[in-house]
Amino acid sequence: MAQTKRRRTKHRGNAAGMVETRGRTGRKPTDKDRKPEQKGGRGGKANRFDTPPTWRGAINRALLAVVFFALLVILLFKLPIANALGVSAFMLLLYIPLGYYTDLWLYRRRMRQKGQEPAK
Repeated sequence: MAQTKRRRTKHRGNAAGMVETRGRTGRKPTDKDRKPEQKGGRGGKANRFDTPPTWRGAINRALLAVVFFALLVILLFKLPIANALGVSAFMLLLYIPLGYYTDLWLYRRRMRQKGQEPAK
């Protein structure tokens, strides 16, 4: 039979009544022991709009969007697969420059907000 009661973890209280957390409770880690901080200031993930857009990124995003578009056209509008692929190819040609120039606009806007000059 499976165990029904959950085992409680023990807290380590000291003489002053303070509860110490699990893990390293001994000496403070030295600079060598600590992990190096990530690039980006506060250790968070770097913002996507801090790097200039690329055509490769726009193509990848457009391909992903076109796959979903083709599936929706086939399933919702019940178009034959050949017709859906033709419409999807046209949408791919539309999505690529649209995605690139939208990213370029967002990148330039972000650089203006940060007070930096956008990279060419």
